[in-house]
Amino acid sequence: MTGTIVHIGGYTARSGGRGEGIVAARRDPESGQLTLLGTVASTPSPSFLARHPTRPVLYAVNELPEGQVSAFDVGPDGGLSPLGVWSTGGAEPAHLAVAPDGGHLFVANYGGGSVAVLPLDGRGVPGERTDLVIHQGHGPDPERQEQAHCHMVSPDPGTGPLLVVDLGTDSIYRYDLDAASGRLTPRAPRVRTAPGTGPRHLARHPDGRRCWLAGELDATVTAYEVTAEGVLHQRGRVDASARAGHVQPSEITVGPDGRFLYVGNRGVGTVAVFALDGDLPQLVDEVDTGGEWPRHFTLSGRHLYVADERADMIRVFWVDPDSGVPSPAGEPVSTGSPTCVLP
Repeated sequence: MTGTIVHIGGYTARSGGRGEGIVAARRDPESGQLTLLGTVASTPSPSFLARHPTRPVLYAVNELPEGQVSAFDVGPDGGLSPLGVWSTGGAEPAHLAVAPDGGHLFVANYGGGSVAVLPLDGRGVPGERTDLVIHQGHGPDPERQEQAHCHMVSPDPGTGPLLVVDLGTDSIYRYDLDAASGRLTPRAPRVRTAPGTGPRHLARHPDGRRCWLAGELDATVTAYEVTAEGVLHQRGRVDASARAGHVQPSEITVGPDGRFLYVGNRGVGTVAVFALDGDLPQLVDEVDTGGEWPRHFTLSGRHLYVADERADMIRVFWVDPDSGVPSPAGEPVSTGSPTCVLP
């Protein structure tokens, strides 16, 4: 049963949302359809979720003015049992990720402009924070870049540095983790994007030698080559969408076979599909999601699950394995203010 369970995070009333907490759904691997099982954890604004790599533990940020992380034991039926709540040391945490060895949890505090580190014990339960690194600086956009805004933490699957994407300072910071102390050491220099990019999320290629960055503020995708030492070399930039109108990229991910890149575009309500067989991503197609605000999506099996925050729905798509292009499958699933889908 556990392999077919999907958990959905979203905004609750504490953040002006319409969700009630973390929702579970059962996924049909053949059709891709989701059957809602209801709210399995009433926790405030769990806007991003992550799983432990080896233990049945789920983590959620609580995107609040005084940021928190909640941890839950996951039952075989998708039920969640609380393990505790911990401070992230900063405002409005928007993303979190677990180290590949399962030893630490990293959290990006968007409002606080900081990165938090929490140790995880053998059961996957967090301990008190071991580090909090606060970024300094700003970008050219006076409203969105008045200070640092950490938006994503991306641990290297191998031995490379932790990458921290900061929308406010137009930067990707690189850190090495000292596993014994749980503290971060910066690797200089930080990677600076074009001014006003507003970097949000990045996606790594399975080969470990490439990654792509979604620019929330300038609606671009920046391509990087990644060296064995964890240095990022920019290869160029392309538009995130071919549509006219306000485009605000959200999620970005690479398909499991490494052939296609997917970018969610809020405002125009699309997922853009790019081929990755050239130096720069080449737009293959751009698919309407049925709403205007695709906040997050995930690929699972042959299906794509799109969370539209403002349309209060999860939309299911079947992905053509040859072209990489998604097409709608079945009816949307209604759920309040969804912001994260975690198979």
